[in-house]
Amino acid sequence: MSKTIIATASAPAAIGPYSQAVKTGNLLFCSGQLGLDPVSGNLKDGLRAQAEQAMRNLQAVIGAAGGTLDNIVKTTIFLTTMDNFPTVNEVYGACFPADKPARSTIAVAGLPKGGLVEIEAIVSL
Repeated sequence: MSKTIIATASAPAAIGPYSQAVKTGNLLFCSGQLGLDPVSGNLKDGLRAQAEQAMRNLQAVIGAAGGTLDNIVKTTIFLTTMDNFPTVNEVYGACFPADKPARSTIAVAGLPKGGLVEIEAIVSL
């Protein structure tokens, strides 16, 4: 089985020893995206802005592999508190007006760089 590393400057560079995404066959496995501005590398201010930026970053990575958000089959959302669920759910839901992907949402003790939300995806290209 072969794999292709996907990278784009339109999303933040990996902040550790991992790739933005890996393509194998018709599947794309996207690493979690924080609400980091891809130019400055800084987190956006506030939960809503971080969630929106995380989705834009995910969209950029998927786009670099030739797909769109419509190609997502499964996401996982990591939140530092479930109190943030309604806001993130609203932002996320606006990205998928129809044919929503499968999803898990998990509360975690913390995220890199002090992020409030991280979103990863599996995509069918």
